[in-house]
Amino acid sequence: MKIIIPGGTGHIGAALIRHFSHGFDEIVVLSRQRAEIPNVKVLQWDGCSFGDWVEELEGSDVVINLAGRTVNCRYNTKNLVEMMQSRVESTQLLGEAIGMCMTPPKLWLQSSTATIYAHRFDAPNDEATGIIGGEEPGAPPKWVASIEIAKAWEKAFFESETPQTRKVAMRSSMVMSVDQGSVFDVLRGLVLKGLGGRLGSGKQYVSWIHEQDFCRAISFLIDSDLSGVVNVCSPNPLPQAEFMNEFRAACEVNIGLPAANWMVELGCWAMQTESELVLKSRRVVPGRLLEAGFDFEYPNWSSAVRELEARAKNGK
Repeated sequence: MKIIIPGGTGHIGAALIRHFSHGFDEIVVLSRQRAEIPNVKVLQWDGCSFGDWVEELEGSDVVINLAGRTVNCRYNTKNLVEMMQSRVESTQLLGEAIGMCMTPPKLWLQSSTATIYAHRFDAPNDEATGIIGGEEPGAPPKWVASIEIAKAWEKAFFESETPQTRKVAMRSSMVMSVDQGSVFDVLRGLVLKGLGGRLGSGKQYVSWIHEQDFCRAISFLIDSDLSGVVNVCSPNPLPQAEFMNEFRAACEVNIGLPAANWMVELGCWAMQTESELVLKSRRVVPGRLLEAGFDFEYPNWSSAVRELEARAKNGK
């Protein structure tokens, strides 16, 4: 079996490569930069033009597209344009390449985001009843821009003409892994400095998933017949204040300084990131995965964060 992972050099790609290293005969990563990954074939692509990488799609089994500029940045005009183009153009290109194959991939798993859902507290967003965001009263323009990128990303995916390939758009929450530069790694650094406290009201929901469950969900989707939109996240999102309480307990840190909204904005400016990533309430649940019988190893944050912290502390 052969798996192709565009954009597979980040921490999510690293987790997938670890997971699939014994399940596939060949793993091919498409990367914008030169990279070397043990036992993995890495080919360069620019995400907007054809190249030698197209030949790898012929007769392959699974494509997992993770390509797209990081959202961990300031949402200025330049970065928003790059976020949009890197996602939409690479998805359209991949769709064209798959459409040209004589023996196309059996499955195309497309990265999407739980950010597409509305900022809400009252009820969780699942695939059937979830509210797509962008039109709620008072939504900050930068939040709306992020949602528009997500919608354009999925539109490009579903409009691609690949009739012989099953397609799943994965609306993923934050994937928690111990890799350097991951969300967990960044948050852990703040917790250890005593800065892992309540942000804003602390009532905004955090949706997350343990890296092992993320990878297991990918395997589950490969073996299933599911298509369309699938939320890939833990079934138990929780308010940010509770999320950080569990994080501090796992790290055995007693102090977590709270930060008012204006302090969050100042801190995000200093870190060159955006407050939307921590102040928007992402209350998302994996309705279709649960209905299909997927069993989470880490359904609750308390057990997940302790397992992650134990590995991080031991450098594993």
